[in-house]
Amino acid sequence: MSIAKKNAAIAALEMVEDGMVLGLGSGSTAEIFVELLGEQVRQGMKVTGVPTSAQTAKCAKEHNVPLVDPDKVDRIHLTIDGADEIDENFQMIKGGGACLLREKIIADISEHVVIIVDASKMVEALGGFPLPVEVEPFAMGLTVERIYDALAQAGIKNVETVLRPIKRGKKPLVTDGGNYIIDCACKKISDPMLLSGLLNSIPGVMEHGLFINLADTIIIGEKDHAKVMEIVRE
Repeated sequence: MSIAKKNAAIAALEMVEDGMVLGLGSGSTAEIFVELLGEQVRQGMKVTGVPTSAQTAKCAKEHNVPLVDPDKVDRIHLTIDGADEIDENFQMIKGGGACLLREKIIADISEHVVIIVDASKMVEALGGFPLPVEVEPFAMGLTVERIYDALAQAGIKNVETVLRPIKRGKKPLVTDGGNYIIDCACKKISDPMLLSGLLNSIPGVMEHGLFINLADTIIIGEKDHAKVMEIVRE
């Protein structure tokens, strides 16, 4: 377990209060948080979790964190999740774990979103991490052509795209929602908000990994502490 990631998760745990409904993110750092949360639950903390992936649900059950279907709650007080990249404006790329659609649904309806990362995930400009785009398998070739057009309109050309395979296999990875992932090696995304809007307009795109104006707090784990940053919105 990474000490930096654990320190970030510990700092996030301090924001959890008794009685909260929590959005439980996906990925290695989020799972560290779920494990630590389970320890608090065993000591008497009363919380309920809404998982953003089947893997997170499995992790939560292993650590005895009570879960609830998102359609059974009227609010999510706090979501704790990770990121693949995040810039100084709190804009992110997520989806390395192929859970971006459910992660964005939960983040969007949460009252407060906390992103826990180590320092390696902080970048000056998004795009070094390939941008995941979740697509409907039907007419995928047509959708990919539209994605290329959107990237070009955003000033990103000659992009290599890859249909994400399952681990140690050649078949396409299928998300929890039954879709495929197209990974786009953008290298640098100068205007994430513009590209987000362009991708949102494509019918075959179910979701994409640009998380715009969703993070409220970033917690950056270091070897001996965690740095907490809050966004200021007008």
